[in-house]
Amino acid sequence: MSQVDFFPIRLKQGDALIVVDVQIDFLPGGALAVAGGDKIIPIVNSYIERFIRSHLPVFATRDWHPSHHRSFIAQGGPWPVHCVAGSNGAEFAPGLFLSDAAVIVSKGDTAEAEGYSAFENPELKHRLDNASIQRLFVCGIATDYCVLQTVRDALKLDYQVFLLHDALAAANVHPLDGLIAERIMADEGALLITLDDLS
Repeated sequence: MSQVDFFPIRLKQGDALIVVDVQIDFLPGGALAVAGGDKIIPIVNSYIERFIRSHLPVFATRDWHPSHHRSFIAQGGPWPVHCVAGSNGAEFAPGLFLSDAAVIVSKGDTAEAEGYSAFENPELKHRLDNASIQRLFVCGIATDYCVLQTVRDALKLDYQVFLLHDALAAANVHPLDGLIAERIMADEGALLITLDDLS
């Protein structure tokens, strides 16, 4: 359910879309599969199309890990090997529509870089500042990890954040993790919307 009552939301200069980690390893059959990760792709594409049509920037984040990344089980982390830089699993989902104009933001690209938040890569904020971005529209995988941390950092940096509720997939290591993450983001100031809320 949407939390805003000023419908429809009109895209305008100063807006940007951030598509978080829609990568092969996070889709069903991938090394760190997220249930429903493939189901959100058509909706994500609809958001991308809206932003392209409005001549607004699209950013796509990706895990881009070295083979000995700290998050991998062999290094004492919680996750199986996934999204190793240059591997097939690290590629964006084949059905994801990213134009040549999309800005790719890699994260977790050193062994010690955690890589949950896209803002760990300073290039993201640099690009947003250069484009005078004030509002961020965020979707992708996984609600309870990389989306959560990216949104929380964006809010700390005083961006207005719209969480695209219909274009999220949660890892749900525990069954309610995704819902809890959405509540945390909402409580901290993110506004939950769907595609129908955009003009």
